[in-house]
Amino acid sequence: MQGEKYLFVVSGPSGTGKDTIVARLLETHPEITRTISATTRSMREGEKDGVNYYFVTREEFEGKLQRDEIVEHTCYCGNYYGTLRSEVERHMREKTPVILVIEVEGAGNIKRMYPGATTIFVLPPNMEELERRLRYRGTEDEETIQKRLKRAQTEIANSVDYDEHVVNVEVDSCAESLYSIIQFHIAHGKE
Repeated sequence: MQGEKYLFVVSGPSGTGKDTIVARLLETHPEITRTISATTRSMREGEKDGVNYYFVTREEFEGKLQRDEIVEHTCYCGNYYGTLRSEVERHMREKTPVILVIEVEGAGNIKRMYPGATTIFVLPPNMEELERRLRYRGTEDEETIQKRLKRAQTEIANSVDYDEHVVNVEVDSCAESLYSIIQFHIAHGKE
């Protein structure tokens, strides 16, 4: 599809700060936008429907899947997460740099559907810091934290398929690294 060079996929293990980095990028570079994913998980404190996610029921999500309105989805820790086709394609048509913050499985699906998209993997400085960040959130029990850590090791090992990698040591510098990657791929990508 035309405009694929404006599509950027950011993913990485839970706890790497990808949402925080992208939020900072969008604060400092308002010409860039992000898609809002749909999810069946419960809203966390401070989140808003239509801003952080579209919070939908399991039945609503499955209906969107059947109607091919979702370009990628995953079931993670018992909840669906997915990207709405209308969100992605509208931004590409408008030639607006757009970021999808999605799980690792979804990134591969997007790259297959839109080969001109750029995939960016966010890494933690190390596994100890990743564990500290997961525990600091205080939103999950020990079993869930251990599942997330184990999954992170697998995702990091398989991140070689990504176009770009950034390490989130510090939010501002990582956001600027993302911006540089976006600028480069827009300037050099195929229309």
